[in-house]
Amino acid sequence: MLLIYSVIVSIAGLLLQIFAFFIPKINLFVTGRKDVFSTLKSKIKPDDKTIWFHAASLGEYEQGLPVIEKMKENHPNHKIIVSFFSPSGYEVRKNNTVADATVYLPLDTMKNAKKFIQLAHPDLVFFIKYEFWPNYLNELKKQQIPTYLISGIFREKQAFFKWYGGFYRKALEAFTYFFVQNESSLQLLHQLGKNNAVVSGDTRFDRVATILEKDNTLDFIETFKNNTTTIVIGSSWPKDEELLLNFINSSPTNCKYIIAPHNIKREQIQQLKTNCVKKVVFFSEKEDKNLADYNVFIIDTIGILTKIYSYADIAYVGGGFGHPGVHNILEPATFGIPIIIGPHYSHFAEAIDLVDLKGCITINNQTELNKSLENLITNTSERIKMGKICAQFVQKNKGAVNQILKYI
Repeated sequence: MLLIYSVIVSIAGLLLQIFAFFIPKINLFVTGRKDVFSTLKSKIKPDDKTIWFHAASLGEYEQGLPVIEKMKENHPNHKIIVSFFSPSGYEVRKNNTVADATVYLPLDTMKNAKKFIQLAHPDLVFFIKYEFWPNYLNELKKQQIPTYLISGIFREKQAFFKWYGGFYRKALEAFTYFFVQNESSLQLLHQLGKNNAVVSGDTRFDRVATILEKDNTLDFIETFKNNTTTIVIGSSWPKDEELLLNFINSSPTNCKYIIAPHNIKREQIQQLKTNCVKKVVFFSEKEDKNLADYNVFIIDTIGILTKIYSYADIAYVGGGFGHPGVHNILEPATFGIPIIIGPHYSHFAEAIDLVDLKGCITINNQTELNKSLENLITNTSERIKMGKICAQFVQKNKGAVNQILKYI
C-alpha cells in the first residue's frame, strides 16, 4: 500500500509541475522544493545535532513557535530545522530567526523521505497539529527517531476512523507521544488503542499570552487613532469587507477603522479604497501624511497586525464567511478586546468557546453586523465586559508548552 501511495504522490508531483506554469501559488509550491536538499546540505553538517519541526502552513508555525523557541533555548547545541508544506507558510516565514534551516517539505515519496531524514538526521521530531505523511512517518519509525505530535486535533471524519483507514492508522505508530488539544481527540486516539497521549491544550495560548510581554508600540497607529474609538478589521476577505464597508460608509465620524486584509494584492486593496467614502490612507503611503486626519487606515503590508490589535477597542476577525472559516481570534483576545466574527467557526475550538462565553459575537448578515457594532461602539461597559472574558480565557488556557517540555 505504501508503494501504491508513493506512485500516486509521484504522479501528483508531475501534474503539479504542469499546473505550475499557469497558477502562481503552485509555481511557488514546485519551484520552492527544488533547492531543499542543497539547502539542508549547506546548513546542516553530518556531525550537527538537530531538532526538526514540521508545520503545514503559517498558522501551524505560529502554533508551534513557543515550543520551537523553548527547545532552542533548552538545547543550544542543536540546530533547529523548520519545514513547511504550504507556500503561504514558507514564503512568509522563510527568513525567521529561530530556525537554522527553513525549507519546504519535499513531496511524500519513499525516496524523498529517506533523503530528507538522512540530511536532517534529527534527534527529535515534532509535527504541529496535523499533516500525517506516511512515508516520512514510516522512515522515522524505522530509524527509531522520537516523534511527537503537538497541539494535535483529531476528528471522526478523518481517515483514521474509517473502515478504509488502516493505512493511515499504521502511520500513527511512528509517534512516540501525542499532545492533543482536547478530550474528544484523546478519546478518538483511545479508540485506536493509542494510550500514549495526553490533553495538553493548545500551544497558541502560550504564544499569544507572551505577546503582552513584548513592545507593541506603533507610533503611526497611535497618531491615527488620536484617542478615538477604533475598530480593527484583521485578515478580512471580500465578503467581510463588503459588509464592513457598508457599515463604515454610513457610520458616525467619531470612529476610526483599521483594515488589514488577508490578501494585499494592489488591485484588491485599491478597490477597497474606491468603495470607501471616508478618508482613506494606505500604510505604504503614510509618510508625510497627518494620519490623525484620516478615518480609515488600510494596512497593505504583513507582520504588524498583532501589534495593531493592541490599539483596538473592537476587533472584527475575517474568514468567517469562507471555508474552513475564521482566522486567528486569540491575538485580539489576549489584549482584552471584544471580537466579532462571521458564521463559519465550527472547526475552531477557541472560537466556539469564546462565542459560548459571550466574549465573541458571531454574525450572519448586514443587519446583525450593524447591530453588533453599534452596540459595542456606544456601550463602553459591554466592551469592557466582553474584553475581560477574552483576556481571562487566554490566561486560563495557557500551559501546554510547559507540559510538553516537562515530558520531553
